[in-house]
Amino acid sequence: MKKRKIIYYEDELNDEFSTALLDCPIIDENYVYCENSAWKRFTHFFWYRVIAMPLAFLYTKIIFGHKVVGKKAMRAYSSQGYFLYGNHTQDIGDALIPNMLDKKKSKYVIVNPANLSVPVIGRVIKSLGALPLPNNLKANRNFTSAIEQRIGENAGIVIYPEAHIWPYYTGIRPFADTSFAYPIKLSSPVFCFTNTYQKRRFSKTPRIVTYVDGPFLPDENLPPRERRKKLRDEVYNKMCERASLSTVRVIEYVRKENGK
Repeated sequence: MKKRKIIYYEDELNDEFSTALLDCPIIDENYVYCENSAWKRFTHFFWYRVIAMPLAFLYTKIIFGHKVVGKKAMRAYSSQGYFLYGNHTQDIGDALIPNMLDKKKSKYVIVNPANLSVPVIGRVIKSLGALPLPNNLKANRNFTSAIEQRIGENAGIVIYPEAHIWPYYTGIRPFADTSFAYPIKLSSPVFCFTNTYQKRRFSKTPRIVTYVDGPFLPDENLPPRERRKKLRDEVYNKMCERASLSTVRVIEYVRKENGK
């Protein structure tokens, strides 16, 4: 039997295990998040609908035998924007899987600025719908305005609240409620998607089964800070429940003081 790979970690909140080593450009007030010219709208359509969507379907199906459970719940919200929160366990897959959940709705993914340095893809990542995190206050205003604009356009905003990639991790790492300020501010519905890993009979690569849950709605009876925490807890608890449905672990993650 093949020995399972072990990764030792120290900090669940900040350790990063992505295999990509990339420069991280500065996103300042000069970065334009939403370009609305006819040409930019065309390039978004071309890269997102003509190129990315078919490739995403083929990649997720061929590599992972991808299956989605529960996406019908999103149909009632097809005419309005919403937020999607997911677990961060794939380098490439996490950029593609959200597009398989509701194929009709455009998705904009909040990403680390380092993604702009990815060879080839980095040049078109904005057209694909990436929203890189800002580095200063002025840029943050532009970033927030971009989120508001995309929600107003009835798009989906994808957030990975764990922030760091842990490949094939089958749990849910603790995450802050900071990013839940966006749906609170905009009174927008929230869905979560949890990628689980399942044994496959004829492949060493596990199958990814994605569970979609929601909507989770901000509790307007609570003060904003409590509203944010409650929304975060509801999403986190549901993702933990779904993550327990994984049937295979490709990588074992061990806290260092319990390991070497």
